[in-house]
Amino acid sequence: MKNRKKVLLITPPYHSGVVEAAGTWLNLGFVYIAGSLRKAGYEVEYYDAMSYFHGYDEIRKRIEASKPHVVATTAITATINDCLKVCALAKEINPEVITVLGNVHPNFMWEEIMKDHHDSVDYIVRGEGEITLPELLDCRFAKDDPSKVKGVVLWNGRKALATTAREYIQDLDSIDGAWDLVDWDIYTYRPKRDSVLAIVNSSRGCNQYCSFCSQQLFWSRKWRAKSPEKFVAELEHIHTKYGVNAAMIADETPTLGRERWEKILDMLIDRSMDVELFMETRVKDIIRDQDILRRYRKAGIVHIYVGVESTNPETLEKFAKNVSVEESRQAINLINGEDIISETSFVLGMPDETKETIARTLELAKFYSPDMAFFLAIAPWPYANIYGELKPYVATNDYSKYNLIEPVVKPVHMTIDELRDELNRATRLFYMDKFSKLKGMTAFKRDYMISVMKLLMEHSYIGAQIKSVENAMPEEVRRFIAEHAESFSPIP
Repeated sequence: MKNRKKVLLITPPYHSGVVEAAGTWLNLGFVYIAGSLRKAGYEVEYYDAMSYFHGYDEIRKRIEASKPHVVATTAITATINDCLKVCALAKEINPEVITVLGNVHPNFMWEEIMKDHHDSVDYIVRGEGEITLPELLDCRFAKDDPSKVKGVVLWNGRKALATTAREYIQDLDSIDGAWDLVDWDIYTYRPKRDSVLAIVNSSRGCNQYCSFCSQQLFWSRKWRAKSPEKFVAELEHIHTKYGVNAAMIADETPTLGRERWEKILDMLIDRSMDVELFMETRVKDIIRDQDILRRYRKAGIVHIYVGVESTNPETLEKFAKNVSVEESRQAINLINGEDIISETSFVLGMPDETKETIARTLELAKFYSPDMAFFLAIAPWPYANIYGELKPYVATNDYSKYNLIEPVVKPVHMTIDELRDELNRATRLFYMDKFSKLKGMTAFKRDYMISVMKLLMEHSYIGAQIKSVENAMPEEVRRFIAEHAESFSPIP
């Protein structure tokens, strides 16, 4: 009987103009959860409504056509409103369908969600879902008591009930992704011609203390890794079978543990796959690895993000970044020295922010000289360690605006509109400075940056700012860009 039960995994139709600027990104969590559900005997459909740019009419049609027994969706804070709409829509179509929410926001805000939405949300999965969701559904379809299942939240008729927390999965090698369910045609990385883009991970967790971030809280500051053999074999599989030639390593800190990371680099070099890799890691790990950074590039790593977050030592202390201004600059210089694209972000808009402090951050950002920089508005996640300090200054409780783009915290000496204007101004001036230096870049970086400029203009939330940069460029620079425009990948 269980083999006839169908689970429809749906991503919410939310867009903020950030990640979609560079490409279309699959939901890696659902790929692994789909694999575990299938292994447990369920029929699974992975419907990436977000990446299809589908609205609720299309989602309704898909649910009606699929006739699932279960609809599950995944919510960060910015997407929770849309996830709740998906659950409500599923119940409207079929009141008997089982609805499940997971991911960071429900993990912490389960009481609020179940209190207000228990009519449309049956269960919340807390923590990792690969073991919990199949066990929950087995229990439910056997008409047993779901409160026996670890890691879930349910409504008991009067209030939300959270069961005992489930332990983190220790053997990540035991989890297999349902890669065949992915519609690879829609996943592409715009700066790369004829790209097929994947999201992969070599580890899970974060052992840092950043006070504004959700990841170290979600993972309880624990970190676990796949074996190098498993990670590289999985990447090779999707490269060979599905033509993946660009991949984002989604780990918070893939480089944690140098011996393991070196083995991954060596295996990637030995396999010599034609796959461009993008990754995020810690400033301190880049400095630690300065003697082997050349191997990063040989392994296919072409783009590295490091979280600088602030150029103000006092703010860094509030953020609990455990990194100095000098270390951040050193790490960016090291990345640039290997002809790898360097990217960072600066989290602005704290209560004591002023136009002057943002201007100083901009000048230091230009001094750091990353290839790409984003000036973000701090989002007051209601479960983050820093929330108590930010709460008196929160200007809106509309979670859809908690996306690091729209200012939500109002500084004492600025209006929300002034903060937005200053963030846009910082973006415009940073890229004006960056594009004035195109001639001094390597051919790889120059072509990449010209491509990125066009992407940002045409697809991102900062498009108007980048267009104004182009309009303000000296004629000589505009002519230089035009002359080299044919040397990089066209935008699909």
